[in-house]
Amino acid sequence: MPAAHSYAYDVLIVGAGGAGLRAAIEAAQSGVTVGLICKSLLGKAHTVMAEGGMAAALANVDDRDNWKVHFADTMRGGQYVNNWRMAEIHAKEAPDRVRELEAYGAVFDRTADGRILQRNFGGHRYPRLAHVGDRTGLELIRTLQDHAIHLGITVHMEHTVIELLLDDGRAAGVLAYDRERGRFHTFAAKAVVLATGGIGRAYKITSNSWEGTGDGHALAYRAGAELIDMEFVQFHPTGMVWPPSVRGILVTEGVRGEGGVLRNSEGRRFMFDDIPDNYKPQTASDPEEGWRYTQGDKNARRPPELLTRDHVARCINREVKAGRGSPHGGVFLDIAWIKEKLPDAEAHIKRKLPSMYHQFKELADLDITKEPMEVGPTTHYIMGGIRVDGDSQESSIRGLFAAGECAAGINGANRLGGNSLSDLIVFGKRAGEYAAASARQRGPVRLDEGAIDRAMKASLEPFDRGGGGENPYKVQHDLQDTMQALVGIVRTEGEMQEALDRLAAFRERAARAGVEGHREYHAGWHTCLDLRNLLDVSEAITRSAIERKESRGGHFREDYPDKAAEFGTVNIATRRVADGTMQVTRVPIPEMPAELKQVIEAEKQ
Repeated sequence: MPAAHSYAYDVLIVGAGGAGLRAAIEAAQSGVTVGLICKSLLGKAHTVMAEGGMAAALANVDDRDNWKVHFADTMRGGQYVNNWRMAEIHAKEAPDRVRELEAYGAVFDRTADGRILQRNFGGHRYPRLAHVGDRTGLELIRTLQDHAIHLGITVHMEHTVIELLLDDGRAAGVLAYDRERGRFHTFAAKAVVLATGGIGRAYKITSNSWEGTGDGHALAYRAGAELIDMEFVQFHPTGMVWPPSVRGILVTEGVRGEGGVLRNSEGRRFMFDDIPDNYKPQTASDPEEGWRYTQGDKNARRPPELLTRDHVARCINREVKAGRGSPHGGVFLDIAWIKEKLPDAEAHIKRKLPSMYHQFKELADLDITKEPMEVGPTTHYIMGGIRVDGDSQESSIRGLFAAGECAAGINGANRLGGNSLSDLIVFGKRAGEYAAASARQRGPVRLDEGAIDRAMKASLEPFDRGGGGENPYKVQHDLQDTMQALVGIVRTEGEMQEALDRLAAFRERAARAGVEGHREYHAGWHTCLDLRNLLDVSEAITRSAIERKESRGGHFREDYPDKAAEFGTVNIATRRVADGTMQVTRVPIPEMPAELKQVIEAEKQ
């Protein structure tokens, strides 16, 4: 069965979010030929949903900020199982990448003297997030997209990759299909960059768009690459909870950065009830000090609403379980209260949080300048992903690079808000740079026609089974319910073992899934193909979470509620072995250089 079209590039980028676009730009500027594949339309990547800003120690608002503080904050937030080299590179290079975006034409909010404005965010000691209102991701994509098109990069829109192709153990391209007609296409490449985003669609309640089905994670895993940190799933504390049609849609941390507070049904500001010991020196002692911090008082400490996301999510979960939640199963996030402090509060909120104002007005008929929002945790981000070299972003498969959410390392056990957007541009740039260098050193690649033919035939099997097969939507629905209930915010050994049993049953059901009709824009067929990826990443999350018998960052074990020293020195890795099963191992974390240890010690107070 021949592919409809065959393409060849020096560097192939899979994914057109912030990381993919930045990688494509860097590779193209180095003079190699570049192809870019995106699952949706160009400009529609999930990056546009990142609202609050990008973290970079520009020190435009607080001159005490610098890369060392940013590095220490990132390591502390990640509970010290981060790839320290990636955290160091990120903290050092993020300011230059943000200024580069400004040179490309990004329109940032400004200080009174014309510099890039920065706002407060959870886990960051100082105001660090460069932002464009609460639409920062949209501006990032607009800017990078314009620059990529200007460079003449070839874009293949609405294509989904279903197989990573190897040549003598090295990445050699991909097999994909176009979603419009359902035709297969091969893409040969001397280097491949995966920038496919997250896995949120494995869960019932998520802020992720429909594309987040773990494609890059699963493609790399099935090709033999190593995944790490898959147990660390971030549940953003504030997603919409009402009405049901919008449950999970993100409510930016910027609301809390601008002074929003969390209250339970009794009206109590419950975040003051539970402040972790390692954050007490940096956390406000009372509401008044917290308010002054959000207004730029350098002598004030941050309010507890701006603690790390994993902690805030668990506190909200605790209030709901204790019967102190909002009517629809969340808690109240109140920004309207600032009218007690500011005479022009309504206009201020609309100016600072325009998207949030319109989101709640249009979707929930609620005016956030007058009423509190109902919010609750939503599956938002996975810290785990493809294990890469900290400098080059190359995976354990030669010629295969990864950047952004599908790569792992920088965030450790928990990502700080705002680190994601700067991660995209810092490591997207590096992935593109090193992929181009790798491609220049490589000769022609050979694609395995037998492997391509087998993959195409396997992909069409749902049509052979027809309408009498399992309903793929029902399989995905049941998978999402299982992951939400058994491998969610709070985990136990027994529940996760039950999840593994269910996942095995879902694999059998997915193998029986069938569809009818033709291949053009066939959402049911697309779901059949997505299921393979969702099942792989769900198993990796579950097995890794069982192996890590402690609580750390985004991973909370009710049966092991404390951190354990033995797990503070390892990453949990998953790999597909020869018989097709998943192997779980502990990988020692390389020792941190003395100078970086000194940075962390110096910034602990």
